[in-house]
Amino acid sequence: MNRTTKEEGNQSNILATVEEQKTNGMNNSEQLQDVHVYRMRLPDHDCPWGKRAVDLLEARGIAYQDHALTSQEAVDSLKQRWDVATTPQIFSGDHRIGGYSELATLLGEKPEKADVSYIPVIAVFGTTLLMALVMQESGLRQFMGFSICALSMLKLMDVESFAASFIKYDLVSQRWPTWARIYPGVELLIGLGFLMTPPPTLAGWAALVIALPGMWSVIKAIYIDKLALNCACVGGNTKTPLGIISFTEYAILAAMGLITALNLMA
Repeated sequence: MNRTTKEEGNQSNILATVEEQKTNGMNNSEQLQDVHVYRMRLPDHDCPWGKRAVDLLEARGIAYQDHALTSQEAVDSLKQRWDVATTPQIFSGDHRIGGYSELATLLGEKPEKADVSYIPVIAVFGTTLLMALVMQESGLRQFMGFSICALSMLKLMDVESFAASFIKYDLVSQRWPTWARIYPGVELLIGLGFLMTPPPTLAGWAALVIALPGMWSVIKAIYIDKLALNCACVGGNTKTPLGIISFTEYAILAAMGLITALNLMA
């Protein structure tokens, strides 16, 4: 009897907590006045968390003023003024609520998380590693060759989708948009070059030419501009986030390019 009573009491406490959170969310919803949302809406990138924030406000019937930050200068100015690292930033009158997660918590909602998947990356590099191990000779060179060819194949399956995703962070493509469309073909030729015996030095220099700007593009997008983007390295429709994997891919490509260009495997 005592055990049953205790369990019923725990369940009642849990239910009471849930109801209290819902009530607090409703009360907070009613208390939010003069709401302003500042969110990144660049020509090549519409911040998904800003979209989630305004969707939540609309779902709750909360009136708000939407302030689109349409240039990187406007984004940087907002971050500097309020000493924050990300957008969106939401305000109620003179009070800064914070970003999407803080708004959702304030309204008694569980914040959504980024939809992330590393399966494509694992599948590509796992398969190409096994292929290189089976071949047994020049394992590193063949692994890189197979990997680059596989990655280029995924991009070539939907070049337009890849280009749309790639141009959001690749600095060369932003200056010369055609580069985003020919990049997969160039990458394929480099991969085939690595698989040749001996690999031509031209393949090594070409790898360096695309890898070094690529590394800087990733660093700038993630650590300077603080963009939340998906990586186009495995195609344009994946959920793999732009981050350390993207940088590592370019770094390995640069290392292999240097080795090939200088004939260090000879």
